[in-house]
Amino acid sequence: MPHHDLLVIGGGTGNNVAAAGADAGLDTALIEPGPLGGTCLNRGCNPSKMLIQAATAANHVRDAEKFHLDASLDGVDFAGIVDDMDETLSALADGMEASYREKDDLTIYDDYAEFVDERTLDVGGTKVSADKVVVAAGSRPLVPPIDGLDDVEYLTSQDALYLREQPDSLVILGGGYIAVELGYFFESLGTDVTIVEMMDSLVPREDPDVSEAFTEIASQRHDVYTGHRVTAVESDGEMVTAHAETETGDGISVTGDELLVALGRRPNTDSLAVEAGGIETDDDGFVVTNDRLETSAENVWAQGDIADNAMFKHSGDYETQVTIENVVHGGDATADFTAMPHAIFTEPQMAGVGETEAELEADGTEYVVGRADLPDTPMGRAKKLDDGFVKVLAAPDGEILGCHALGYEASTMIHEVVVAMRAGSGQVSDITDTIHAHPTLNKVVEYAFDDVPV
Repeated sequence: MPHHDLLVIGGGTGNNVAAAGADAGLDTALIEPGPLGGTCLNRGCNPSKMLIQAATAANHVRDAEKFHLDASLDGVDFAGIVDDMDETLSALADGMEASYREKDDLTIYDDYAEFVDERTLDVGGTKVSADKVVVAAGSRPLVPPIDGLDDVEYLTSQDALYLREQPDSLVILGGGYIAVELGYFFESLGTDVTIVEMMDSLVPREDPDVSEAFTEIASQRHDVYTGHRVTAVESDGEMVTAHAETETGDGISVTGDELLVALGRRPNTDSLAVEAGGIETDDDGFVVTNDRLETSAENVWAQGDIADNAMFKHSGDYETQVTIENVVHGGDATADFTAMPHAIFTEPQMAGVGETEAELEADGTEYVVGRADLPDTPMGRAKKLDDGFVKVLAAPDGEILGCHALGYEASTMIHEVVVAMRAGSGQVSDITDTIHAHPTLNKVVEYAFDDVPV
């Protein structure tokens, strides 16, 4: 039975742990049945953002008349957009694997695996063990039991990203960030999109002001049905129909050429049989870790989506630093997820850090609010922006509790608040005392913090 010093399961963020182990002279193995790079490079962040950039470019052409420019969008090479993305990212994944295979002290097992004992896995019929194991096997699209779903052809997010033929119409089940990003992409390039979401607004985990504002914006682009739970789907061989109901029993039926199931993601713990390795999971199937990213099993660590610490690529990258320090270098680093930001790449974008107003109210936390609207700023007027705002939540003593933004380049604007919360004093004054270049978009952040009554 092959035995290694370090065994890493998952070639997403885990590939960096494996590389660090090999570079440190540890006999290291990396298990990854698919292309290296994991979900982000191959099935998530990278492909979706490349496609969304094409959608945004198309909308910039359509918006040219705002600036008294005569421009027209004469056609969309949908397959070309997808092929360009696929070729670019496939080359990156192939190059990564080639470089890893040349590393000394690194063995790659390109097969599926499952635990059979403590720190021991069956990899394609071969048992492999190690002194230390890092579980970084990620997550996959969640496909819940819906009547008729097994009998129709449907897309997951991974399928939708590599769809070469653009559908005339698309029904999306779910209204979270994956659903709205893909809905924005397809709609911008000419597909009629319908979104069905069980909650009362799209992106319901966002701050209520952001989710409500975005739901209104999305409703101007798509047919949006919030407060509707999908009960069944069916197909006539050409079109797919989804049936949904409200809590009061009012029903709708929506039909499209394609059906996209975007109802969240689930950890890959079941396919790994982690219980055989003595690894504890929570009620949702995620691996339980402590602040050192140790699991319940001795000398086994977990990171990334499978550990549910945030389920963002940037949180996985941060966890990788902690794992490398503890696993490779024998350190005692702890993970601090304070001020973990996130962004949603629709147009307008959404971004946030810290608590939402709904969370503060649920906890009974006392807070004050500041707000500024992007169209009221000099750069907002220059860009002829119609919507967008920054909202600040702070304690009465000036501590920043959260900040949420909707608008052009919100994903970039949020980062000065992240720095203030994580590396600064975490006070409103960190922002208000900072000189902001005029007339940048970030002036709206300054204005919002100036508006906080502390």
